[in-house]
Amino acid sequence: MSKKAFDKLLLKAVDDALFSLGDSARQAIYFHLENKFEIAKKDIPANIEDFAEGIEGIFGLGATFLEILIMKNLHKKVGQPLKWDEGKELAFVEYVTAAKQSFLKKKKVKTAKM
Repeated sequence: MSKKAFDKLLLKAVDDALFSLGDSARQAIYFHLENKFEIAKKDIPANIEDFAEGIEGIFGLGATFLEILIMKNLHKKVGQPLKWDEGKELAFVEYVTAAKQSFLKKKKVKTAKM
């Protein structure tokens, strides 16, 4: 249950970030991800590395800004602030993995208290 809850949060964070580019752009990005990179929207959580490669394939260096927006959205939804060293290379997949682990740990502790 908790993994599914995190996956929903991740998909919402991605969708919100893509929507910030406009609805038409969001739809076009999902289209290219599915047709060029074979990543359906529903499969993004299970294929986060492929998703990151797809976004980087579409946007090149500009993908970093979208990845940051996704991470900010995700961390708001998970309920923890996003912090990273601006001098360090951005590692999108690592942040998503850390957010997932934190979310699952928080859910596990919350369930144990009940």
